[in-house]
Amino acid sequence: MTIDEYLKSLERFVDDAYGRRMRSQFQTADGKSELAMLAAPTRDEFEQCRRLAAMMTADEKANAERLSDEQVAQLADEAKVDKAIAAIFVNGYAIKKLKVKG
Repeated sequence: MTIDEYLKSLERFVDDAYGRRMRSQFQTADGKSELAMLAAPTRDEFEQCRRLAAMMTADEKANAERLSDEQVAQLADEAKVDKAIAAIFVNGYAIKKLKVKG
């Protein structure tokens, strides 16, 4: 599975009504629920992930699961996306790739 395929797999859950209800159960005191992002991303979160993936070079995409936290943060800055969302997306991809592989 490539990172672009992973991104595409998340798209079907964007702003899903059931996902919104689930996310509301896991909100923090400030109303955020980033950890549920990969199960049901908001449109904004998905678009940020899309921008991040679009900024990645072919080598970064091929080795996304090996990117360091610093590399992901730098990509987030370049793509003008939230660093936490970028980290959750890339780490979610790495976990998914390990599951598919193993």
